Amino acid sequence: MEFSSKLLEKAVNEMSQLPGIGKRTALRLVLHLLKQPLEQTQFLAQALTTMREEVKFCKNCHNISDVELCEICSNGSRNHKIICIVEDIRDVMAIENTNQFKGIYHVLGGKISPIDGVGPSQLNILSLVEKVQLTEIEEIIFALSSTMEGDTTNFYIFKQLKDFNIKTSTIARGIAVGDELEYADEVTLGRSILQRVPFENSLKNN
Repeated sequence: MEFSSKLLEKAVNEMSQLPGIGKRTALRLVLHLLKQPLEQTQFLAQALTTMREEVKFCKNCHNISDVELCEICSNGSRNHKIICIVEDIRDVMAIENTNQFKGIYHVLGGKISPIDGVGPSQLNILSLVEKVQLTEIEEIIFALSSTMEGDTTNFYIFKQLKDFNIKTSTIARGIAVGDELEYADEVTLGRSILQRVPFENSLKNN
């Protein structure tokens, strides 16, 4: 792709670093920004800079937040004895949109994937085990995507928690095998939360 401007080329190259954005899409977005008032581009740039500099991760669940303790963890009406384990903030948002879960979350920050060089130590697993050790937890819900990596991560965490006297369950397989959680419709996802099954049962089905 030939560029008549080095500044344009640099902007396109940076934009194309975003997931799912190729060079042609990046060029279209950059050209769109060029047509907008300068102030709009400045607002966008400032919003991204402020987010990157000031965004925090909840000290309790690792969810993205504006303050040290996210709104869900600081909500006294939530059941803090039930923890739903998810991969990232997109899954928190997907489950929250169902209005069917009233517990709290624990965001792992990914899934175990040896092919991608992601091991247990790179995820927020140790803090989950410590939380179970130090607080009164009644149930852990595994709500990772039903992929090989998701199932591997579920099983690893299950083994870490097997010596604790807590209930472990997994969302019902209304979510098709191989599907990513964030793409499930709200009704299906909501039913999967409500109709969760003991985690041991999911092992027997594999």
